[in-house]
Amino acid sequence: MQAKKRYLILFSAGACLILLLYFGGMQTPLSKSNNRRDDRSLDGHHGSPQDVISGVYNGKRCRMDSCFDFSLCKTNGFKVYVYPQQKGEKMSESYQNILSSIEASRFYTSDPGQACLFVLSLDTLDRDILSPQYVHNLRTKVQNLHLWNNGKNHLIFNLYSGTWPDYTEDLGFDFGQAMLAKASIGTENFRPNFDVSIPLFGKDHPSAEGERGYLKYNSIPPYRKYVLVFKGKRYLTGIGSDTRNALYHVHNSEDVVLLTTCKHGKDWQKHKDARCDLDNAEYDKHDYREMLHNSTFCLVPRGRRLGSFRFLEALQAACVPVILSNGWEMPFSEIIHWNTAAVIGDERLLLQIPSTVRSIHQDNILSLRQQTQFLWEAYFSSVERIVLTTLEIIHDRVLQQAARSNLMWNSLPGGLYSLPQYSSYLGDFPFHYAKLGIKPRPKFTAIIHAVTPLVSQSQPILKLLVAVAKSQHCVQVIILWNCDKPLPAKHRWPATAVPVLVIDGESKVMSSRFLPYDTIPTDAVLSLDEDTVLSTTEVDFAFTVWQSFPERIVGYPARSHFWDSNKERWGYTSKWTNDYSMVLTGAAIYHRYYHYLYTSYLPASLRGLVDQLSNCEDILMNFLVSAVTKLPPIKVTQKKQYKETMMVQTSRASRWADPDHFAQRQSCMNKFASWFGSMPLVHSNMRLDPVLFKDQVSILRKKYKDIERL
Repeated sequence: MQAKKRYLILFSAGACLILLLYFGGMQTPLSKSNNRRDDRSLDGHHGSPQDVISGVYNGKRCRMDSCFDFSLCKTNGFKVYVYPQQKGEKMSESYQNILSSIEASRFYTSDPGQACLFVLSLDTLDRDILSPQYVHNLRTKVQNLHLWNNGKNHLIFNLYSGTWPDYTEDLGFDFGQAMLAKASIGTENFRPNFDVSIPLFGKDHPSAEGERGYLKYNSIPPYRKYVLVFKGKRYLTGIGSDTRNALYHVHNSEDVVLLTTCKHGKDWQKHKDARCDLDNAEYDKHDYREMLHNSTFCLVPRGRRLGSFRFLEALQAACVPVILSNGWEMPFSEIIHWNTAAVIGDERLLLQIPSTVRSIHQDNILSLRQQTQFLWEAYFSSVERIVLTTLEIIHDRVLQQAARSNLMWNSLPGGLYSLPQYSSYLGDFPFHYAKLGIKPRPKFTAIIHAVTPLVSQSQPILKLLVAVAKSQHCVQVIILWNCDKPLPAKHRWPATAVPVLVIDGESKVMSSRFLPYDTIPTDAVLSLDEDTVLSTTEVDFAFTVWQSFPERIVGYPARSHFWDSNKERWGYTSKWTNDYSMVLTGAAIYHRYYHYLYTSYLPASLRGLVDQLSNCEDILMNFLVSAVTKLPPIKVTQKKQYKETMMVQTSRASRWADPDHFAQRQSCMNKFASWFGSMPLVHSNMRLDPVLFKDQVSILRKKYKDIERL
């Protein structure tokens, strides 16, 4: 009897084990992760069957190593393909701006065979089914794309997901293994180092460049009229209502002004509570812009979704954002250290927020405000900046060996202008010298751009070569031969104390003077036109000045820009006036990194325009350097006869003798400004002279005495 009982127990246990294995084995065990956020996102919520179908939780295990085909990027590098727009498909202006930004970038390719990343032409920005921008039947349309491949190597942009009343992160279609560039994304659904959290921006957000930040000067101490402000909707019911409904508890009508209104939506009066009338009256008394620009901190509570338009508005206004949106993955969290520009609060501790911000030291407030301006201008000021930052983040994941450091992303001029393919060492970039406490190497390489045949030993290029080679700072002279005639024999060039390297320009185009030649061994490049007239003393002085300003262009011939209000366009002038905004590269010194940036960052369309016109390359270089530094170039003093001799040509081949030359430069100014999205050039009325310049002392006491001689 006992034996039968034992067999029965064993049989029952075995049957249970078999059933357990059968049903439990249908689910694949989730792999463990070293990242706690990964564990939470993988195991914390499996979702309903409907969620899986719609794609909210589908592909949640995706990471770059499991859902991205790196082999597509090996041959042609990181190239992005945009699907052609399908006939009859509607597209919002915001999504059109996103696609235009991609197509204008250095990553774009029109050949899908060269692409590493694919972007849909189907508008996925607004997936709220109640929105007029909602694209129907997206699931079928996406699946019919012949390159879709279950979303692998695809990037989907989204600003709004879900709808009333829950506003989930449901996109309404299965995006498979595609990466998301999504606003208002929660940490539980965010796939680290795969998705990209982007900011919520409105339809009026500038398409390119955008406005500068509003911090015009640093006030010490950095306090404003208000300590903390907010003005926005109050939701009486539903998701996102808790925090905004509680703001009146910390509002004091003096320096903490938190205003809400119930007056939104069609039937707001049906749901109004006892506070609505008072809130609405108080709300109408204050101007939002005045509050924004006169407050030290700006509250950014969640709305129906985790993100809020208030976030970007606060950044631009140098009003330190105080985030109250638990579970929100901050925009570009992969690269930005938000603790240096924002205060991350907790919705559950709302009552502590005023005392918390009051306790922040004024030095920290100043630092926070300055960082808001840097981040705004570097990554958020336009749709183009947001898109390029997204692409650069993915680019760094793909080419891990050439990824930017955190310091590059979080300090001026930002990651978009610090190309890691050039170098991964900060000390190789001119704009990082000061913060690293280093100086450029005390030597330069001269590059003389030659476009006319060498027919006489008295030609200006030979005199220029001798004068430059005599400089104590010169280590090498490169002559870029962009002339249609064959290279002159070696004996035609004068003997010099430094090596002279003659490079036969293969393409014979203007942009070739800014190629990042491997034969440039120095940080400094002295760029010269063949007919420039400079003495050795002038070269030495200009280089000495440049060593103190290595991130800028330093040189002699200055030009300026102006806004022509009659023609409503930018104008170009070569008149000698009391200010300037450009120093032409016919006689200028700058860092060699700008050669790499000119060639690799600027789109082929701009460089093609320069080459087609054989003109404007110097203007484009000034645009680029000023866009990076937000500073003007530096003009140095010159000899008295310099005005009469500099750029005065007798050669028929001279581009300065072309009657269309000036008109072309006017046109270039406006085309360049259009691409940059605004005018990056900065005016200056400063000229640097040698100490004792024109002082009434003996000429023998002056270090750069030749500059004063006729």
